Amino acid sequence: MQLRYQFRVYPTPSQQIALARAFGCARMVFNDGLRARQEAREQGLPYVSDAELSKRVITQAKLTPERAWLGEVSAVVLQQALADLNTAYRNFFASISGKRKGRMVAPPRFRSRKDNRQAIRFTRNSRFKVLDNGRLRLPKIGDLAVRWSRALPSDPSSVAIIKDAAGRYFASFVVTTGQDETLPPVESEVGIDLGLTHFAVLSDGTKVAAPKFLRCAARRLKRLQQELSRKQKGSANRKKAVVKVARAHARVADTRRDWQHKLSTTIIRENQAVYVEDLCVVGLGRTRLAKSVHDAGWTSFAAMLEYKAARYGRTFGRVDRFFPSTRMCSDCGRINAKMTLNVRAWCCSCGSHHDRDVNAAKNVRAAGQADLNARGAHVRPGLVPAARSEAGTHPDAARPTRSVEGISVLKAERMSRR
Repeated sequence: MQLRYQFRVYPTPSQQIALARAFGCARMVFNDGLRARQEAREQGLPYVSDAELSKRVITQAKLTPERAWLGEVSAVVLQQALADLNTAYRNFFASISGKRKGRMVAPPRFRSRKDNRQAIRFTRNSRFKVLDNGRLRLPKIGDLAVRWSRALPSDPSSVAIIKDAAGRYFASFVVTTGQDETLPPVESEVGIDLGLTHFAVLSDGTKVAAPKFLRCAARRLKRLQQELSRKQKGSANRKKAVVKVARAHARVADTRRDWQHKLSTTIIRENQAVYVEDLCVVGLGRTRLAKSVHDAGWTSFAAMLEYKAARYGRTFGRVDRFFPSTRMCSDCGRINAKMTLNVRAWCCSCGSHHDRDVNAAKNVRAAGQADLNARGAHVRPGLVPAARSEAGTHPDAARPTRSVEGISVLKAERMSRR
């Protein structure tokens, strides 16, 4: 299993200049390759192959006076920039042809030096090395000081140097773990209902309050945004104010990520199987609850549960987003009418009293178990008798058909009417 380990690095001023040069060269190669393919398409020429593109924008470009400075950085960085461009094109072609699932992928676009995030990647061909003194040696950049918070499980296959909007530098290693990290089996299985008032409600009745990190930091962010709006555009003070705002947002994101990692690890360790509902976060992000939805971070939390379950030998499942987990009674299976968000508890006609979120979590667990037993089939609500008031206008539609004999009687009645 491939994992990514990220550590903070502290380059010296001269190394920061070298990294900025590498960022710029990788960005320029990416843009030159994209421009070459766009021009070929506009002129009706064949699609420029990967090998021809590399020869044109790297090998031949270094021999020209306009691009001679490309030789000042590692050639692997330039090749990896073209590899990112090729991957973006393949994802775009697979998306428009229907081979790629999910949302439509847009064609690649030009990179800007004003982007908040800059990154380059080194593979084993570049011969980067982690030294015995803990420093990271990169070609044509030097030995970077790394703050190691944990040891790498194996030798990394690649490392990406990232500069975020707050001006921080990170080294992201890709390693392959071959050791067995399967946890001892446990008997408990849990369904999770994600929400806003409570971030997660478990099927065993546990409720995890929503921290609302962005809401808590809103006052400080508002003040920093006001200070930024008063600065003159293009001035040095405005650049400093931009960094302050970016650092405040980075602090919120880091705190949220750390909290989600701790919660997801606890859930995975204590349960053999975890089931969550596949929420449409994109659609919810267009409603009046958009700020709270994005502050919750449901997608990243579900992704953590999924990869940690695969890493530690647990079972993970997603329940279809159209499954009526809230309206279905977890005791009798009856689907009731739609409820507004202010209804936090309700009673079923069978006599059961339900907490809205706990009942949804129980239904998610039951649906996930049924989906797992069906070997990947989509989870749909089961067949339950409809109430007489909800039945159609057909005279026989409201009659419950519980057996084959009942169906035969209804057919006989219809034949006699004819």
